[in-house]
Amino acid sequence: MQAIAHLYSPIGMLALRGSDAGLHAVGFVDREAPAPTPPAAVAACLQAPYQQLKAYFGRELREFDLPCAPLGGTDFQRRVWAALAGIGHGRTASYLDVAQLLNNPKSVRAVGAANGQNPLAIVWPCHRVVGADGALTGYAGGLLRKRWLLDFERPERQGALFG
Repeated sequence: MQAIAHLYSPIGMLALRGSDAGLHAVGFVDREAPAPTPPAAVAACLQAPYQQLKAYFGRELREFDLPCAPLGGTDFQRRVWAALAGIGHGRTASYLDVAQLLNNPKSVRAVGAANGQNPLAIVWPCHRVVGADGALTGYAGGLLRKRWLLDFERPERQGALFG
């Protein structure tokens, strides 16, 4: 059975969805946000994601260690999403970097499309993927959130992932 919890963050309310199989989704709630779920009311399957996201926003956690079980996604999308986890905290990578990591440098646009369909915002850090020139490009949560997340991680920033 799928469970849902809401967590307030500095960039808005987050909706966490999951089951005993793992975390299915982390997304932004842009319409009438419900009240945050009190910690004691969070389903057991969402306790770890809930606590790790709180720790991330509290600057106590840089890398997530969660069982993830996204619903849907093609094999290619899943490969892109898995690659996102390799972009370290405070670092960025271009769409071309990710395509090259997948041994498919001509798939830059497909990488961008898969990045935009990432079901686990923040946990799989699609906000760390930028244009080849370092410019911010699309982000499902909006460019203001992407800029905030990159700035939030900046004190630890050490440059590009692959360079």
